[in-house]
Amino acid sequence: MQFRWKTYTQWMLHFFFPRTCVACGCDLSWRAEDYLCPACAGKLLSPGPLFCQRCGVNLPSGGAHCYACRGSKGKKYACSLIRSAWIFNTPSRALVHGLKYAYADYLAPSMGLQMAQNFSKYPELAPAEIIIPVPLFATKKCKRGYNQSERLAHWFSHYTGMALEEKALIRQRDTVSQTQLGRQARLENMSGAFLCVDPQKIKRKTILLIDDVATTGATLEGCAAALKAAGAKRVMAYTYAREN
Repeated sequence: MQFRWKTYTQWMLHFFFPRTCVACGCDLSWRAEDYLCPACAGKLLSPGPLFCQRCGVNLPSGGAHCYACRGSKGKKYACSLIRSAWIFNTPSRALVHGLKYAYADYLAPSMGLQMAQNFSKYPELAPAEIIIPVPLFATKKCKRGYNQSERLAHWFSHYTGMALEEKALIRQRDTVSQTQLGRQARLENMSGAFLCVDPQKIKRKTILLIDDVATTGATLEGCAAALKAAGAKRVMAYTYAREN
């Protein structure tokens, strides 16, 4: 009886508040558990098979590293590895933008589960001991109501069982939006933007940063620099999507 009542309730909710695919807007079945229709879900693509072994950007023409990470240039980065669950395309962009800009925090459990399911593709991330989400500046978090990276990290931790630390790293400077900045400007914008306020939590630990999207990696690099300065052994990153 309880199951039948739950099913009836779900049907009634769908009747009055029909769910649609966040990417294409088509109607979803009232039984659907995902937020993408089957066609859009099928368009979610993992990076690769050829990608930079440090920053994770796709390399259609092959090679082990992109130009920015090749040779001695790659050794200067505080964030040693960046990996992502998906390529930043139409369906993954719709989910990220919904979570980040449309107050759709209900997307986080599904997105965190997808990150957990794809995590096994990257055994190089297995040494990570602590998950740390990329922090938002306090006023931005207050305006949005939540930090999308914290939501993703929470559910990723829930599904993987990895330890989560949300308080050790803060954003101490309100940076301008990265969207219109080039690579070098992004790196300069994030320099000194983050601070580790509890070094004992991360000292001699291998950290896994969690964020929604990796573009140039500038935000992740700013976080990693602050964590390494505070005593972290190694810093890697895992994001929901990777922009190419």
